[in-house]
Amino acid sequence: MNLQHQGLQELCTSLRLLSVGESYTDLAQIAVKEEASYVDFLEKLLKTEVMARQSRSKTIFIRMAAFPAIKTLDDFDYQFVVGLKRKVIEGLKFLSFNERYENIILLGPSGVRKTHLAIALGYLATQSGIKTLFTTAVDLMVQLDAGLRQGELDEVFKRIVSAYRLLIIDELG
Repeated sequence: MNLQHQGLQELCTSLRLLSVGESYTDLAQIAVKEEASYVDFLEKLLKTEVMARQSRSKTIFIRMAAFPAIKTLDDFDYQFVVGLKRKVIEGLKFLSFNERYENIILLGPSGVRKTHLAIALGYLATQSGIKTLFTTAVDLMVQLDAGLRQGELDEVFKRIVSAYRLLIIDELG
């Protein structure tokens, strides 16, 4: 590794341009082969960084959401649930209810895939950059009760409830 390369790596690290540091040599070689302008090279380099950051954010949002499993609407079996209107569910995937600060309540007997739908909508939200949390009603109440007993209900409420734009509470019944 030469000094210039090492210096660029250190600059990228200090500026937190992780993807730039990893990919600039490959992109520079491609730019030379294609006789690309400096501006085109810089644009590709910065786009690479933006895409890598978006990917990392999605991964972090999924981890923070604490889904018990990853479920998607593509995996949902609409034939399984009698009376479920596919158009209604397909309309929810645009997440406009979240923009309007509306609640969605999935009601039905046990085993009709309400949790699957809730996780799938939550997963879509994380992929759209919406900070999401999946929890059960029991877990939420235990945490809030512990906060109340310790005199820290406001802090617990801010950390668990207010910190998220989409809160999925499963197993209300």
